[in-house]
Amino acid sequence: MKPLDPRLLRRARSARRYVVLTAGLGLVSAVLVVAQALLVASLLAALVTHGSVAGPTAARTLGGLAAVAGGRAVVAWAQERYAQRAAARTVAELRSQVVAHAVALGPRWAAGSRQAEVATLATRGLDALEPYLVRYLPSLLLTALVTPAVLLVLFGLDWVSLVVCVVTLPLVPLFMWLVGLMTQGTSERRLAVVQRLGAQVLDLLAGLPTLRAFGRESGPGARVRALGDASKRATMGTLRVAFLSGMVLELLTTLSVAVVAVGVGLRLVSGGMGLETGLAVIMLAPEVYLPLRAVGAQFHASTDGIAAAEKAFAVLETEPGAVAPGPLAAPSGAVRAVVLDGVTVRAGERAVEAPAGLTARIELGSGAPGDGRVVVLRGASGAGKSTAVQVLLGLLRPDAGAVSLELAEAGRTAVVPLDDVDPAWWWAHVVWVPQRPAIAPGRLRDVVGGGPDLDDDALAAAARTTGLDLVVGSLPDGWDTRVGLGGVGLSVGQRQRVALTSALLAGAGRPVVVLDEPTAHLDAAGERVVLDTVRAWRDAGRTVLVVAHRESLVALADQLVDVEARALEEVPA
Repeated sequence: MKPLDPRLLRRARSARRYVVLTAGLGLVSAVLVVAQALLVASLLAALVTHGSVAGPTAARTLGGLAAVAGGRAVVAWAQERYAQRAAARTVAELRSQVVAHAVALGPRWAAGSRQAEVATLATRGLDALEPYLVRYLPSLLLTALVTPAVLLVLFGLDWVSLVVCVVTLPLVPLFMWLVGLMTQGTSERRLAVVQRLGAQVLDLLAGLPTLRAFGRESGPGARVRALGDASKRATMGTLRVAFLSGMVLELLTTLSVAVVAVGVGLRLVSGGMGLETGLAVIMLAPEVYLPLRAVGAQFHASTDGIAAAEKAFAVLETEPGAVAPGPLAAPSGAVRAVVLDGVTVRAGERAVEAPAGLTARIELGSGAPGDGRVVVLRGASGAGKSTAVQVLLGLLRPDAGAVSLELAEAGRTAVVPLDDVDPAWWWAHVVWVPQRPAIAPGRLRDVVGGGPDLDDDALAAAARTTGLDLVVGSLPDGWDTRVGLGGVGLSVGQRQRVALTSALLAGAGRPVVVLDEPTAHLDAAGERVVLDTVRAWRDAGRTVLVVAHRESLVALADQLVDVEARALEEVPA
């Protein structure tokens, strides 16, 4: 990432406003710095030369100094105030974009370690941008504004001091570049360690109930401790480089100012320079190097944020494969059927296409009671049934083939490609219960969607259908029982009943229900609950699309769709 990456300005509107504000404050600061040096030099020169200063002159000079000091205080206050606000908003904008884009890239892209990497990036990773925005970027802009302004004033005061500053000034960015080469690798290694640690912790938390069941909850502890120690070592390495770089830059700038001061002193002694000019030059010389010193001092604090921003831009610049770009339509007609035409998805890691050439017309129920349908996707494990569901939901774009919707509009049938349909409109017609339902933490009543506005009779009826009423009756706090993230505190079967109840309460306005292997890992009682729920949906006129292996679910089917995979070497050239 560049010191001021244009991608940051394009992606974050708050960053653009902040850069403009900082540039304006930098110009004001440059004027105030020069004014302060000239005022102090005139006052001290008069005191040394004449032994006193006339009252009106002293009052004007001191008043000017007070105004300059007040102005610099206001500039510093405004810079700090708006820097914190802009940093928070910029991080929030990037975080929301990363999360939204990761969702748009689809579940296949976010599978495995990428999920933990995005989670770490969107939380702790992007938080590291704050030092870059609050400290480093203002110093960088001040360097671009204040340093040239002071050099211009030095040109009018003493060209010899200007030459000294111009010769020594490039040494500061040269050493900063050398330090940056060392720090960049350290920061990238530290971010990689933090991402591995986050992935390990997320995996541990997700599998902790299973590990505890088998008495292995302390097993991953050594690995987590090792990653934590690696993170400490990487952090300390970054700090060591930062302190050493700060010392080098401080020494370099101090020597440079000393060279200017020695030259001014020798010419003052020889009478080759006026006292007021010499004092002004001596006071302005440190201001030439001060912004660069600040950049060097804050550079180490920004490297973690720069590395995180690079990761964020890498995610944002990945082409999405789930949602089509451009304006999308929200059709007005009712969906009558979903048509899959030669849908093929390449699973490159397995060298297969799964599904391969899936073609089917899935007719939907009318929504009238008794006119529902059950459609079962069946096939061998790994044939691509769950992938076909993701394609049908618009979460994944197929490598070949297409999905379209048949709509009843004004007495005729219109066929609309799913890629041209607004995903929000299509998802408003679908209830999806995946293999592993996502259960948010909170009260059981709130988890199933039974907020304060839901009728208790509707909640009780849905719970009776799925058998959740028996679970609630066995809990000491009933519907007020607290459930952990992912359904912690409930068994697998109970979690499935919670997910089915939530789907039932989604409302009859959603005509399509998608169940991805709902009976997996369930006992006979749990399976009966699922079968009863599917029948209830069909009787209510809804279309139930089920990914199934068990014959009990297949027996309910009004339509069977066979899903097959095909090895890549079998694909015709």
